Amino acid sequence: MDTSLVKLIIGVVVVILILIILLASVKVVNTGNLYVVERLGKFDRILQPGWHLMIPFVDFVRRKISTKQQIMDVPPQSVITKDNVRISVDNVIFFKLMNANDAVYNIEDFRSGIVYSATTNVRNIIGNMTLDEVLSGRDTINKNLLNILDDVTDAYGIKILSVEIKNIIPPGEIQQAMEKQMRAERDKRAMILQAEGIRQSQIEKAEGEKKSKILEAEAQKESQIRRSEGLKEAQLLEAEGKAKAIEAIAIAESEAIRKINRAIIESGTDERVIALKQVEALKEMAKNPANKLILPNETLSSLGSIAAIAEMLKGKV
Repeated sequence: MDTSLVKLIIGVVVVILILIILLASVKVVNTGNLYVVERLGKFDRILQPGWHLMIPFVDFVRRKISTKQQIMDVPPQSVITKDNVRISVDNVIFFKLMNANDAVYNIEDFRSGIVYSATTNVRNIIGNMTLDEVLSGRDTINKNLLNILDDVTDAYGIKILSVEIKNIIPPGEIQQAMEKQMRAERDKRAMILQAEGIRQSQIEKAEGEKKSKILEAEAQKESQIRRSEGLKEAQLLEAEGKAKAIEAIAIAESEAIRKINRAIIESGTDERVIALKQVEALKEMAKNPANKLILPNETLSSLGSIAAIAEMLKGKV
């Protein structure tokens, strides 16, 4: 074989090996992940997201760790309550890795450690509660379990964010008894609501009748007040009319007397003239139908002589 060809082949092989070594020495870490790197079997460093150079055959990636929030579904487990009722409980745990070094070197498998811790502590917590307390106290169980798991997993470099109970399943006979109790409670509430509705309807009806009677009484009262005010107004108008009529009569009488006095002054003190003026004044007063003349007996006895005098005077004129 030609020596130049051999050298070419060797050169190509060397270049390929160098490329392989270069490629192996470059590590790219994606966002949301960390690489735990060991050098010659000993922890060396943690690679953050980005690209990094490593020594081939010396540096080794021990484990890839996700820094994202993770969800762990804890399988259902059988738990006995304080009142000796066996129930099945399963929950979900939300956590995030905070220290990759602790998660790799302080525990073999941190996921299994979280599951076993959750299982054990759920039994301890629920074992101190009755069935009714368990069914109505999910928030309390979640809170207590979160505090316990967070303390335990601090050594693993894990932060427990939330613990949620998915299901609490009691035995079949307990479920049937609970369903009957719930049905009885629903029927009881329905009857109470129906009775309350009837009671409210009766109250509203009575209130309506009461308001109707009040309005009717107020209307009658208002009508009587207005009727009374109308009668009062009519009486006032009638009294004013009578007063005006009396005033007019008084004015007319005063005018007649004034005219008589003036005639007496003008014609002297002749008794016949006076008698004639009196007769004329009486006639004027008698013309008004509203006037009522009340004459004493002396006046009635002298009316004849007065009338005779008046005829004499008229004859002379």
